[in-house]
Amino acid sequence: MPGRPSVLFVTDLAYQAQGRRYCDEDIFLSSRLRNDFGIALCNPLDAAALMDAFDAVVVRNSGPVLHYRREYDAFRDKAAALGTRLYNPLSGRADMAGKQYLLDLTADGYPVIPTIDRPESLGLLPETDQYVVKPKAGADSIGLDFVSRDQLDRLAYAGILVQPRIDFRYEVSFYYIDDAFQYALHAPDPDRRWVLEPYHPTEADLDFAHRFIDWNTLDHGIQRVDACRTQEGDLLLVELEDLNPYLSLERVDETTRDAFVAGMTTSLHRLLGISTRP
Repeated sequence: MPGRPSVLFVTDLAYQAQGRRYCDEDIFLSSRLRNDFGIALCNPLDAAALMDAFDAVVVRNSGPVLHYRREYDAFRDKAAALGTRLYNPLSGRADMAGKQYLLDLTADGYPVIPTIDRPESLGLLPETDQYVVKPKAGADSIGLDFVSRDQLDRLAYAGILVQPRIDFRYEVSFYYIDDAFQYALHAPDPDRRWVLEPYHPTEADLDFAHRFIDWNTLDHGIQRVDACRTQEGDLLLVELEDLNPYLSLERVDETTRDAFVAGMTTSLHRLLGISTRP
């Protein structure tokens, strides 16, 4: 199809993630998007050198940027200087910018797992047998550890976050394109995070998830709101992934996958200023 807009699709097809095959998802997505766009796949290490030849850049399953921080920063700097159309844009306030948002949301009273980063704030956390310690710049559970209160009192706090270990019923994820809800998945077994099943959210669930989508104020792109259901029945935010959220498309039915591709195609058309076909 001549005249199709060109898209650089950034992905690390060799990245190994526990319980997930990132490459399968990106092979599927890029093959379907090719119906409307000229698609070229590239490794995140090559994105800065290649992106100015394309109409837009889609960042998908590119792996934790802490593994290639220098190259990712160069990519961001060049994209900002060129005014590159990025999907997702660089304006994300959540995981894209590190874990500071968990502290900000805690301070602002949002329904999030309480999070601190200094010993004088320990009184803000509920008493529990164990606490979760993770690096502020972490991703994909890298560097996560569980400690007792005694260990916490002896901890060096530089560059880390501390949260109570929540006794939750299950984790649930809500997937969005732009500000439109697409589907939800949950892990019925708390010990098997990525063994996901379809989840039918209530209006209250969607109100919860959409509150964080509104807070992030992204103009366009894909986001995943991860939450846990407490024993009392409340939802608490675990993570708001706005950089390269894995979508677990293999866990949804064909109709849902088709709808997701259609929604992403329409979103990219809007980003490129192309009228969608009737």
